[in-house]
Amino acid sequence: MRSIPVLAFALALAACSAGEEEKPGGVTQDEARALDAAAEMLDKREMPALPEATLPAQAVPAPSAS
Repeated sequence: MRSIPVLAFALALAACSAGEEEKPGGVTQDEARALDAAAEMLDKREMPALPEATLPAQAVPAPSAS
């Protein structure tokens, strides 16, 4: 008799999460789709030229002999 309420509780608990699978990180499918869309938009945009890539390299100072 005690096993029936335990079984019913286990089945109810299992049914709670059956509708939506989670990806790694604990996000829902809708959240994962939104994150994927945002990442795709960031990947498609053009990156600006880096100003430090056009500067000449500076010499490294020599260590002092103290």
